[in-house]
Amino acid sequence: MQSNLFSRMLPAPKNGGFRLKDYWVWCGSVVKGEDGRFHMFASRWPKSLPMHPGWLIASEVVRAVADLPEGPYEFQEVVFPARGAEYWDGRTTHNPHITKHADTYILYYMGSTHPFPDVAPDEELALHDPRVIVGRANKRVGIATSKSVFGPWKRLDEPLLLPRPGKYDSYFTSNPAPCVHEDGSVLLIYKSRSYQGYKHSYHMSLGVAWAPHYLEEYSRFGPIFSSDKIHLEDPFIWKTKDGYELIAKDMEGNICHEEHGGIHAFSKDGVDWTVFENPKAYSRKVLWDDGSVQTMGSFERPFLLFQDGQPTHLFAATADGPGGFEKATETWNMVIPLKAD
Repeated sequence: MQSNLFSRMLPAPKNGGFRLKDYWVWCGSVVKGEDGRFHMFASRWPKSLPMHPGWLIASEVVRAVADLPEGPYEFQEVVFPARGAEYWDGRTTHNPHITKHADTYILYYMGSTHPFPDVAPDEELALHDPRVIVGRANKRVGIATSKSVFGPWKRLDEPLLLPRPGKYDSYFTSNPAPCVHEDGSVLLIYKSRSYQGYKHSYHMSLGVAWAPHYLEEYSRFGPIFSSDKIHLEDPFIWKTKDGYELIAKDMEGNICHEEHGGIHAFSKDGVDWTVFENPKAYSRKVLWDDGSVQTMGSFERPFLLFQDGQPTHLFAATADGPGGFEKATETWNMVIPLKAD
């Protein structure tokens, strides 16, 4: 089998995608709404906080809209405002992934909480801050549903996936990548880490979960790609006539031969995965529609928009700078149109 996603990429519109003044923007996921327009669910948090780790304590899921998939998208509303430290997702919501089954919109996301005061205007936020430490450990995958892309959204009082003691996902669950089938069952790939002592492991794992219905109990398998030489995050999966396909960020470039480039893999059952012979799915090097080429500081959280059963646009969270969250001055959600297959 051959991968052809990378070869189908067209120039990216420089003025497309979604940006917000005074906010870091991340995690773009798009669906065509009942109004015929394209709705992006994304994450944002204020630039008064550092890009990283500010998202861990202050991210909120928002909705933006455009007439065309390329955008530009205009901000519409905060979908998941903070709702109190007593809730599992009360302090931050992140990693939105929007999909639709029958007449119901389904929004998977990561939520977290912590019991500490908000960051004061004169405070600095760093990785060793208790809010960050506890917020990271409390990351959980959850779900919300609505009959309209405009809401209201029903958020659950409990997450879908809790960490499991002694397993590869003992520390947290995040980055949900669902594939909801016609009968309402779902295959879900998610990111996790395990405890090593009282700290988390360096390497992340991708787990597999399956449920007979997206609101019912999930059984777990995996991890997938468990070799020490394979280090992935930010999965996105979809159903094909032969099984499933997946794209994900290659953290060290051991598969696609580009650090933080994308890999493309396939599976018959969603549990056992094999990379394509030509495994590269995307690159941090972007060709813009003005003819310029730019290597982005970040190119993450890939999301494919499908229309009439075919992927037509690749969305990604991106950043300027030479690489590294601390070196970015702007982040936004960009989009790359794809040639017809």
